[in-house]
Amino acid sequence: MPEAGQIPIAIIAIVVVVVLFVFFYVVPVGLWIAAWAAGVPISIMNLIGMRLRRVSPNIIVNAMISAHKAGLKTKTDDLEAHYLASGNVVKVVNALIAADKAKIELNFQRAAAIDLAGRDVFEAVQISVNPRVITTPQISAVALDGVELIALVRITVRTNINRLVGGAGEETILARVGEGIISAIGASETYEDVLENPDIISKTVLDRGLDAGTAFEILSIDIADINVGRNIGAELQAEQAEADLIVAQAKAEERRAMAVAAQQEMTAKVQEMRAKVVEAEASVPRAVAGAFREGNFTIQT
Repeated sequence: MPEAGQIPIAIIAIVVVVVLFVFFYVVPVGLWIAAWAAGVPISIMNLIGMRLRRVSPNIIVNAMISAHKAGLKTKTDDLEAHYLASGNVVKVVNALIAADKAKIELNFQRAAAIDLAGRDVFEAVQISVNPRVITTPQISAVALDGVELIALVRITVRTNINRLVGGAGEETILARVGEGIISAIGASETYEDVLENPDIISKTVLDRGLDAGTAFEILSIDIADINVGRNIGAELQAEQAEADLIVAQAKAEERRAMAVAAQQEMTAKVQEMRAKVVEAEASVPRAVAGAFREGNFTIQT
């Protein structure tokens, strides 16, 4: 049994361990050593301040090390401010590194603004370096001769860094290109003209500047596949002919009904006249008899 006033060694050991854990958590010595070894100028007090400001020292220090190794200068305050604004510090720094290697003009403020706007700034830089190919769904359009064409289009785009904030996305590009293809095919005299030279349609659409106000720059529009669909014009003519036939039949039926009604009316009038004649014939004997009774009518012998 330990004597009164003496603290068990186990309890002391636990307290020491807890104190050391709290110390090394609040004072990230390991991160400070890593930063110092990488040549990143950051003090222990800065790291402790990050803990107190609820900023992750691991993210900030690792981002600063990556930027320093890539030859970029970053400020701790800028990284902390972006972190506190719920930004992705790692993606911003990676985007700055990628842009610097690709000779693309991009500073921290613009990269941070793009990230806070909800865009993937690192992916945007990658697409700016390696253009992306967007495949549209099947686009159906009808030429002037009434034949339907079904086209599949591939759009090669490159990110426009300066228009990422506030610029429209891929959906707008797809909608505009689809509308342009439909309009271009609709202006063609025959579907055969489009099949023989589909590049004319691509060039016509590309010259319209469909990437205005978007976050992308359209590099090319290529018709990947085009097929002949229905003959819409012939179908419409057949439907019109059927509709005209139905109208003609309805008018003929109307005329027949009017003729039947007129015949029935004439028959009724004839019957009415016959009834009047019969009535008149029947009244003759009565008139003669009345004349005899009144002495107005005599028979000479």
